Amino acid sequence: MHFSRRRNDEPEINLIPFIDVLLVVLIFLMLSTTYSKFTEMQVTLPVADTDAQRDYPKELIVAVGADGNFSVNHSVLQGRSLETLAAALTEATKGAKETVVVISADASAKHQSVVTVMEAARRVGLNQITFATQSSSQAAQ
Repeated sequence: MHFSRRRNDEPEINLIPFIDVLLVVLIFLMLSTTYSKFTEMQVTLPVADTDAQRDYPKELIVAVGADGNFSVNHSVLQGRSLETLAAALTEATKGAKETVVVISADASAKHQSVVTVMEAARRVGLNQITFATQSSSQAAQ
């Protein structure tokens, strides 16, 4: 008897299903991922170009220094707390709720200092708040 030898074929790995699954995962990741580039964001504030500055009939100027100190109508406050600022705003407005609070913050002042002014104005009941800026031509000088 003559037995024929069977050919021993090497098994093959089919890569097509593997590539299909990888492409589906790649598409899913591309669609569901958000890309944020925080290192490219450069903000220089406050500079704004306006046609004319408004004069409000009853305005209260609150200045925020670069070091976080506050000044209400050119009177420097001795504390940086929210309660001290709220008391100074109440004294300066004398109960007039239609007073406009003009926040004049230094460009390098901390954001928390400006938020503190806004919170103190809210506690006192002053709802009209605006920000003082300088035009870009003044900033270049």
